[in-house]
Amino acid sequence: MKDLNIEFPLDNFEKLIFQIGWSSLDEWFDFWKLKKEMLSIDDFWDENVNDDWIWGLALPLLSQAYKLNLESHERKIIGISALPGTGKTTLGKWLETISLKLNFKISVISIDDFYLPSEEMALAIKNNPWNVSRGFPGSHSIDLMKEKILRWKTDGKLNVPVFDKSLRKGLGDRSYWREEKPDLLIIEGWFLGVKPFSEDSHSLEIITPPLSPHESSYRYKIQNNLINYLDIWNMIDQIWHLKPLKFEFMNEWKSNQEKSMFVKKGSSLKENRLNDFIRMLNVSIPHQSFDLISSDVLLLINQERKLINVGLN
Repeated sequence: MKDLNIEFPLDNFEKLIFQIGWSSLDEWFDFWKLKKEMLSIDDFWDENVNDDWIWGLALPLLSQAYKLNLESHERKIIGISALPGTGKTTLGKWLETISLKLNFKISVISIDDFYLPSEEMALAIKNNPWNVSRGFPGSHSIDLMKEKILRWKTDGKLNVPVFDKSLRKGLGDRSYWREEKPDLLIIEGWFLGVKPFSEDSHSLEIITPPLSPHESSYRYKIQNNLINYLDIWNMIDQIWHLKPLKFEFMNEWKSNQEKSMFVKKGSSLKENRLNDFIRMLNVSIPHQSFDLISSDVLLLINQERKLINVGLN
């Protein structure tokens, strides 16, 4: 890997590769180098994608899925916890495509695919202080998610909704249902793995501008909502946490994500609606809660989304 443009320490990374199931970093590198032609990197990422993103995240995650499928008789679930705009969607599409070339099938679903239908959503988010249409814990069909995951665990049949954020002028809605029979399931979400906190455990948090009384009271409602997600987190066998050095990096990433969606689909969050959504992402869950995610693998990224550390958590 000496010829690659990567800066994260290889000692932590090698421990991860060893834990996944390879005897050495060289053996793992040679394994994927021989399969380079099938990886189709250019079909998903542009020429600006860094070597560290491919060799530090995409291939290690694919390696984890490959080994779990190869060595386990049970259907396994990997979770990806990463803030909006990080690049989860592109990564997921690549994983689904490349897994087929390795003779097994990965399906990647988002927690957000289980957003409540529009009428139920209107009630669930009523009077939230940010006036957003979705996004925070409590805006998802948790019972439906559990039902669909348990069915897949039992008989291998996956039947899940797909949420399109561009519908209803950027408010979003369910678009269609996908039916598949994957060997391994990956679930991604911006607060995946986050657990409720005690009332006084985040009293030192600094927020600019400060929380309004409405925001403060609504955050406790969200913490109660998070309790309902714990059954989902407990179904996940491995959590990979892609974490920025500073939470605030997400603001730029989310803005760029919405600009890209407007170019592709002609609809997105803009101006005040985008600012309100970013405010919700920043304050609805205390930042310290993301430090407490019980992840198996931790990947730290800087503002340019370059990996600076990859390894076991």
